[in-house]
Amino acid sequence: MGRIRITGMNSGLDTDSMVKELVNAYEKQGEKYTKAKTKTEWKQEAWTNLNNKIKSFFTKQASNMRFSSAYSKKKTTVSDSSKATVIAGSNAVNGTQTLEVKGLAKAAYLTSGEITTTDGSGKTVKASKTTTLGELGLDIDGEVELKIGKGVKDAGGQYSDYVQPPIRVTKDTTLAEFQNQLSAAGLNANYDESNGRFFISSKESGEANNFDFVSDSDGGRKVQEILKLNVDEDSSDSASKIDGEDAEIVLNGATFKSSTNNFSINGLTITAKDKTNGAISLVTDTDYDEIYDNVKNFFKEYNSLMNEMDKLYNAASSKGYEPLTSEEKDAMTDDEIEKWETKIKDSLLRNDSELDTISSAMRQAMLSTFDIDGKTYSLSSFGINTLGYFEAGDNEKNMYHIDGDKDDSNTSGNEDKLRAMIASNPSATASFFQQLSGKLYDAMNKIQSNSDSYTSYGNFFSDKKLQNDYVDQDKQVKKWEEYVAKQEDKYYKQFTAMESAMSSLNSQQSYISQLFAG
Repeated sequence: MGRIRITGMNSGLDTDSMVKELVNAYEKQGEKYTKAKTKTEWKQEAWTNLNNKIKSFFTKQASNMRFSSAYSKKKTTVSDSSKATVIAGSNAVNGTQTLEVKGLAKAAYLTSGEITTTDGSGKTVKASKTTTLGELGLDIDGEVELKIGKGVKDAGGQYSDYVQPPIRVTKDTTLAEFQNQLSAAGLNANYDESNGRFFISSKESGEANNFDFVSDSDGGRKVQEILKLNVDEDSSDSASKIDGEDAEIVLNGATFKSSTNNFSINGLTITAKDKTNGAISLVTDTDYDEIYDNVKNFFKEYNSLMNEMDKLYNAASSKGYEPLTSEEKDAMTDDEIEKWETKIKDSLLRNDSELDTISSAMRQAMLSTFDIDGKTYSLSSFGINTLGYFEAGDNEKNMYHIDGDKDDSNTSGNEDKLRAMIASNPSATASFFQQLSGKLYDAMNKIQSNSDSYTSYGNFFSDKKLQNDYVDQDKQVKKWEEYVAKQEDKYYKQFTAMESAMSSLNSQQSYISQLFAG
């Protein structure tokens, strides 16, 4: 709680202003601690943002390109894509295969006959959701159980399983309540009042998800009858039923079934779309475009990261710029404040030794050469190089360009060596880039693993040191604030003592004046 000071009553002085001016010098001295703390906080943010990008590249591109899966992409071309689509896994066998789609997977659908009742005038109308089974003619007292068989029928046409929980109704059960019980039992169910029909289906396709109403009790059969759930081809108001069926395909002469239209067979994911009239062909081959895109994306991310690190390291000096105090901000526009602070923030990692360490390690790894089958390969063997010193833009001298890359105006007109190498010698290409990315990964991993200045594995900067610096600076700020407060109290006490002395003197003068006046 703040103290209330009443000063200047005897001296007539503005002591608050005087004290403020006296302690202002101390506050100015303490600003250096606040500004240092602010810069450290900004540096933490700058490093954290960059560290997240380095870590992302390290755990994704640098890591993934070490494995053969990045260079064993396959693709399958289907002679009639309206009948089936195919995705080839890395273990799919190259070559031509035959496929027939015999049938597609179906969900079981049952549409009831039209359910009617009579209104107050005796007119026949479609039943509503609030219509009860009793109003439809169920005259059985007590609870009635309705059995629904599900799954695959046995040789005798009987179901070995039943929908659970069983459907239980009474004369007072409404059509809406009956619909809710069907839904609770795992079926899609809806009573359409405008058509007076139940629309019921299995939630999933396939023969194993087929269902039928198969009650063996008088009550159950009665409920099926009044709700028009029985299928009778000779009756015009009976239910209509489509049985659930499995999809069936024949691949290279072998028959396969699935409850869905998807099949996973020997490295191929086949999606049946329509029946075929005879066999269609599937041609599986190495997907050179996908491998090329993997390599291209690797360099895209590497270049982006390297470009940002170079910008931060080579940033212009912000000498003469310090974080602004509240008073300084008050004298500036928002735009001026933003530009001022951006100048400082952009330079926080200028000539940073840790940034130089990680950048240098990555650049050195990319210069590696490897002997494969008696031949020495480097990035230039695949038409991948940096631009000349005078050709490259600012902070782009460590970026790599792929010859023949249509998206790169610098090298798009050159011979496409990378794509040619992927097609002509895929094993050497895979071996080189696996070794290169492995060396890059190891170099980066060594940096994040060998420092006591990191709070956790996965950091590429001394976050622990920065945090300790911030804590120390925060303590200095608080300590100086306490010192300034003490100085302020000291000055107020001095002025209070002066006011007390002047008050005593004034009292004495008043007393003497009264004596002479008498």
